[in-house]
Amino acid sequence: MSFTQQCNEIFRMVIRDYHVKDDVDTPINNPYDRDSIENRLYLKCWIDTVQWHFEDIIRDPHIDPIEALQLKRRIDQSNQDRTDLVEQIDSYFRHIYSNVKPLPDATINTESPAWAVDRLSILALKIYHMREQAERADASDEHRQKCQAKLEVLLEQQKDLSTAIDQLLADIEAGRKYMKVYRQMKMYNDPSTNPILYKEKKS
Repeated sequence: MSFTQQCNEIFRMVIRDYHVKDDVDTPINNPYDRDSIENRLYLKCWIDTVQWHFEDIIRDPHIDPIEALQLKRRIDQSNQDRTDLVEQIDSYFRHIYSNVKPLPDATINTESPAWAVDRLSILALKIYHMREQAERADASDEHRQKCQAKLEVLLEQQKDLSTAIDQLLADIEAGRKYMKVYRQMKMYNDPSTNPILYKEKKS
């Protein structure tokens, strides 16, 4: 099984697990050992899945403003958790390829493996929910047909992205590509770099 086949299998499992209750407050029940890459992939997709539904809820035009603000705070934290986890997954790749010596003409990729895996997790969610729409009994034939056409595009994207990730990992392993782990350094969550927060602290 290739790395992305493993990813896609875990992502499908996560999305099925979440939709048993379909509730953003459902506690995660990660079946994998804490130190395994499988655990990190499961957690990655769980965060993405909960946030997907946060984003649905906050778009309710009748949402209570106080509830919306609380939800925005949860989305902010979810984004930070997602970013932190991507960096953990990239650190995993750095570790397993730490003994690879890049070739003299090795090149760097436009994005790291983990950020590509991040996109693969989101694609799994798009596929699940687009398939829901394509099979929606209470929708019109036109709606289902449009969603089916979009689903086919998403499935093609999933296949292409999976291939590209596996090729990237093979290139890194062979020394044809090299990678770095760049911390995102988000400034708005940091009370020392967000002017609204550090000015508030002084006052």
